[in-house]
Amino acid sequence: MQKIIVCFFVFFFLGSSLPFKGKEGKKDILPAPMAVSEQERLYEQMGLQDLIDPEAFRLAYTGYKKLKNSNNSLLTLIDFNLPSSQKRLYVLDMAKKKVLFVSYVSHGRNSGENYAVSFSNRDGSHQSSLGFYRTGGTYNGGNGYSLLLDGLEKNINDKARPRAIVMHGADYCSEQVIRSSGRLGRSFGCPALPRELNKPIIDTIKGGSLLFIYADKAEYLAQSEIVKEDIFFANRLSSLPGSTHAST
Repeated sequence: MQKIIVCFFVFFFLGSSLPFKGKEGKKDILPAPMAVSEQERLYEQMGLQDLIDPEAFRLAYTGYKKLKNSNNSLLTLIDFNLPSSQKRLYVLDMAKKKVLFVSYVSHGRNSGENYAVSFSNRDGSHQSSLGFYRTGGTYNGGNGYSLLLDGLEKNINDKARPRAIVMHGADYCSEQVIRSSGRLGRSFGCPALPRELNKPIIDTIKGGSLLFIYADKAEYLAQSEIVKEDIFFANRLSSLPGSTHAST
């Protein structure tokens, strides 16, 4: 009787360690790969791999899904991880999956030289502010044709209106300035555009579309209620064994 019991357990454990076969006994069943997210799929469909940093797009998309108006599919992304000597503003039509504009854009004079490294929501700081904005109406002022911006993140960029942070054209935002000084000129905190693209871009994105100004800054990522939850789950996901999001 003891021999029968021992043989049963040996057979059971050996059998459980063998690869599981399908109905036809030909193929092992392997763990399914993790599903590609909607954001990752859209990133590929729009051909953004060689244009926009994937992390910048991921956070921009997170805010877009949470904040977009149902009748406005435009998203403008400014990547301040890049120097001002590179084109770093992108206007995207998320519904049509098209890139509408790629442009130079200036940052605030106290945010840095070629790179924007310091950011503020304080009036008089002459620094850029990170985060999500909604575009408003247009007006003609001291900087010509300009676009009002409403900061959507408390204590991060919600003083955009009192600070007169708007989108406008500027002579110091041009390739000629880059050739002569190695970088663009700088604003008082406004995202300033080349003169020739100022009106076309403003007329495209005015009236309620989203704009996201990105930089890989821990303070913003920790403080923003819009992206903080997404950062937490992304970090949890990347720690899972076999995750396609794991860092290398």
